[in-house]
Amino acid sequence: MKKLVLGKIVTATAVATCVIGGATGAARADTVNFYNWTNYFPPELLKKFEEETGTTVVLDVYDSNETLLAKLQAGAAGYDIVVPTDYMVPTMVEADLLEPFDASTLEGFSNIQEAFADPWFDPGRKYSVPYMWGTTGFSYDSARVPGGQLEESWKSFFEPPEELRGQVAALNDEVELWNAAAYSLGLDVCSESADDAKAILEVLEKQKPMLAMYQSDGTIERMIAKEVIMHQQWNGAAHRTKEKLPTAVYVYPKEGITMWQDNFVIPKSATNKEGAKKFLAWVMKPENIAQASNYTGYNNAIEGSAEHMDEALSDDPAVVMPDEYADRLKPARECSEKTRDLRNRVFTRLKK
Repeated sequence: MKKLVLGKIVTATAVATCVIGGATGAARADTVNFYNWTNYFPPELLKKFEEETGTTVVLDVYDSNETLLAKLQAGAAGYDIVVPTDYMVPTMVEADLLEPFDASTLEGFSNIQEAFADPWFDPGRKYSVPYMWGTTGFSYDSARVPGGQLEESWKSFFEPPEELRGQVAALNDEVELWNAAAYSLGLDVCSESADDAKAILEVLEKQKPMLAMYQSDGTIERMIAKEVIMHQQWNGAAHRTKEKLPTAVYVYPKEGITMWQDNFVIPKSATNKEGAKKFLAWVMKPENIAQASNYTGYNNAIEGSAEHMDEALSDDPAVVMPDEYADRLKPARECSEKTRDLRNRVFTRLKK
């Protein structure tokens, strides 16, 4: 999922700016090749790492977990660190794409909050180190919707008021769209039922004429520029949107909202695994990960980082979820191959 402020949104121009380099050049012992979500790591933090360690970081970017997986499965070599969402980690382990390194051996592992130290997708953290975590809902501009407020429901997104026709955007992400539609129908996101898949497709196809686009990059800029009134968003993107568009509202739909965790992992094909471990240990320092949170607008999993984070993050309900919404959280799950096949077929049909 999943689930990118700095890591999940950007324009084509910004992509070109973010790509400091690729993993195609000859690897050097003092270089770490970093493949990350678009706009998901502060450039100044990379510079700080380089200055403190003498190791150069070369950054390349992608826009979805599926793009990452396809790139590695196609044989892309030389990336030392990549950032999959929780549900994607077991798939990558099963495909023998990840290097086991046991995060508990890294300096700074004790800084990981207890709730994130032994996750379902990587018991004991044998393959991963936590990065950011958040939710996937949707945002709207309260100044431009009928009545100034919409119901806290996926219905508002999938069946928006007629006045919003052509002013709604969805993420170009089969997992997030499938999950949201499943929640709206009260279905299990890991259903293997062809009938359930048909019902989900019907929801998505009914919504399609109302949409301006399916796009995961640039969600912040698009909302701020008022190109759309409503956008499916990750909560960190919603926070950064609200900084420039105070009338933006992030919704926690009553039917359920996915909570995801993004993680650092080391591909088996990495050429500088020791350099990658050095980077991961460095990022787990509270003052460093806090700088990443301040940039992305997402929470992290490191104890002691809060004292270094911007006050604006703790004041925004999009970042720090109100307690009354706790029962709406739905942890991300890795579904069966049958479900994944149904999901992919639905998304392929939708995008025709």
